[in-house]
Amino acid sequence: MFPERTGYIIWVSDLKAARNLDKYGSVHYLSRRMHYVVMYVNAERAEETMKNVRKLPYVRKIERSYRNEIKTEYSKDIPDKTRYYGL
Repeated sequence: MFPERTGYIIWVSDLKAARNLDKYGSVHYLSRRMHYVVMYVNAERAEETMKNVRKLPYVRKIERSYRNEIKTEYSKDIPDKTRYYGL
C-alpha cells in the first residue's frame, strides 16, 4: 500500500539552495538555525538517491535516521510505582 521509506538528516551550508532537495524525496523539516534538512526517500532507491544528493555543492554531511529500527512496542513487566508516591 505505502512504499517503505527511509529517513535522512542532511546538513547543508545554504538553506535557500536546500529547498531544491524536494525533487529527491519528501522534505519533512528544514531547520533554519541548525542548517539541516530531515528528508524521507523510498527505501529501494535510497542509496542511489543519496549518492546524487552527496554530489550537491551545498551538502556538508548526510546521516541516516534510525527511527525505523527503534522498538516502539512496550511491555508492562515493571509494576506501576505511581500509587506509592500519592498524597
